[in-house]
Amino acid sequence: MPDIDSILRSAPVIPVLVIDEVSEAVPIADALVAGGLRVLEVTLRTPAALDVLHAMKQVPGAIVGAGTVLNADQYRQACDAGAEFVVSPGLTSGLAAAASAGPVPLLPGVLTTSDIMRALDHGYTRLKYFPASIGGIPALKAISAVFGNIRFCPTGGITLETAPEWLALPSVACVGGSWIVPAGQAIDPEQIRVRALAAAALDAN
Repeated sequence: MPDIDSILRSAPVIPVLVIDEVSEAVPIADALVAGGLRVLEVTLRTPAALDVLHAMKQVPGAIVGAGTVLNADQYRQACDAGAEFVVSPGLTSGLAAAASAGPVPLLPGVLTTSDIMRALDHGYTRLKYFPASIGGIPALKAISAVFGNIRFCPTGGITLETAPEWLALPSVACVGGSWIVPAGQAIDPEQIRVRALAAAALDAN
């Protein structure tokens, strides 16, 4: 099972996926991997999410995790479905305990300095910065000056055009992007592959 650092180093962008139909899972994953994005975050925002995650794991080269995990039960469900990592929008003591005892790494979400200090108390130095659109790059620059040992994956409101500004920050390991597979749009594997190629070509620290 990959550790969180190897996951964050695998590509400059982690696609954040909201998928309603299990039948779309493999074509999407195939296109993303073909475009150079191997790490895929399937958010638990749809009833099909766990089945989608399980299906995507069959795609060679894909490293598939679960996102929008809100509690210990969802962490365990994601692990049972085969998730290789878990991403949460925040961190609670219950979720931290489940992840500490669990088989796969957790990337917890933070936004404030208090959030980061709480995460540090639980041993986390690799964090999701969410939602990145609140405060933006100036806020993360200021935060990074205080927490020099933290590496972040900013997510929320980032686009292909703005991603390079985030990736230029020394504290940023990669970014999360929902623009590569926009939710609610018809699935076009070739367009997804093209967007993945553009994202994979971005420079990361």
